Amino acid sequence: MTRIPGLHHVTAISGPPQANVDFYAGTLKQRLVKKTVNFDAPDTYHLYYGDHTGSAGTILTFFPFAEAGPGRAGPGMASAYAYAIPKGDFDTMIDEMSEGDNFLPAPTLRFGQRVLTLRDPDGAPVELIETEGAADRHGFHSVTLWERDPDPTARLLTEAFGYEVQGSERSPGGERLRLKAPGNDRANIIDIWRADVPTVPRPGKGTIHHVAFRAKTQEDQHHWQEALLKFGHRTTPVIDRQYFNAIYFREPGGVLFEIATDPPGFAVDEPVETLGTALKLPPQHERLRDRIEATLPKLKVPA
Repeated sequence: MTRIPGLHHVTAISGPPQANVDFYAGTLKQRLVKKTVNFDAPDTYHLYYGDHTGSAGTILTFFPFAEAGPGRAGPGMASAYAYAIPKGDFDTMIDEMSEGDNFLPAPTLRFGQRVLTLRDPDGAPVELIETEGAADRHGFHSVTLWERDPDPTARLLTEAFGYEVQGSERSPGGERLRLKAPGNDRANIIDIWRADVPTVPRPGKGTIHHVAFRAKTQEDQHHWQEALLKFGHRTTPVIDRQYFNAIYFREPGGVLFEIATDPPGFAVDEPVETLGTALKLPPQHERLRDRIEATLPKLKVPA
């Protein structure tokens, strides 16, 4: 039986790109593995952060809209992404980020793991979770989905994708249900959050645009197109995103889901050693390079 092994990437919306690069490549020390453009709006960057090679399960991407208004997470949206921090590295990372006048909140406990919640320049929650067995600081631990009714989403994840319920936990403000994909692939946890108090969601900077699950091969992706149709979810046709192929659909609660292939990967148009250093354009926009480069602000990546 084909199962979803975990997350491929998460895509979010930010404000000005330089502040985004300073935080994710600087403060969090993620590698900027691809500097390209929004294929549908090429006057805007699409920035990808991940581990050294841009492995599936490490990729966080942003559409930086300098004029975007502030967003607010709520039901029908993914509300947070979390990095898995090695157990022996968690306190060291806190010490590093506490240098100078930086103020960090105290870690909390979630399912027995310490969680530090930071805020990026646009106010988005960035969770660091102390994780036994994590290889480095670059892989995802989980994503949180905010749902009015967790049950239909949980059924999709368990009955279609093969996730298994790990338990639930009550915390101030609501209840969290944890699901895990079988196996030991990174980024294999999804939390579903149900809040006690209704909130009206608003897309904008500081919010998550969509969550992408992983298909290890193109054949696996075709399987999910057929399998999801049997569950009543018609996906988009396969869309070439240059570094992976993608299909999209809305899960029952309204979150935009994507299933993305591992191949061809981020080294398809530049060597691993120089990932993220040059502006890469899809073929349909290459003829507009001069205009695009003149429009996009120059970015300085922290050493």
